[in-house]
Amino acid sequence: MTQYQIINLSDLFGQTAKLADLDRYITEAARMAGDGNDVVLTGPGPVWLYLAIAHGLHGRARSLTYRSPVTGDVVIFDHNPF
Repeated sequence: MTQYQIINLSDLFGQTAKLADLDRYITEAARMAGDGNDVVLTGPGPVWLYLAIAHGLHGRARSLTYRSPVTGDVVIFDHNPF
């Protein structure tokens, strides 16, 4: 069974995400994701933050999945060769 690094985006910011803090959010998400792991993004957050984090993790994560109670798991990218 695959182990996932789960990142709840709301853990990256207080009550409101601020565009001025975007670089810090991306850096922290990258630290939480590690290198070459399967990563799941979840939790409340603005769309721009999801997009920026996904872009920042491309090339670092083996796969990236969006998880929502409404949609379930949605694979954003998967670079696993198997």
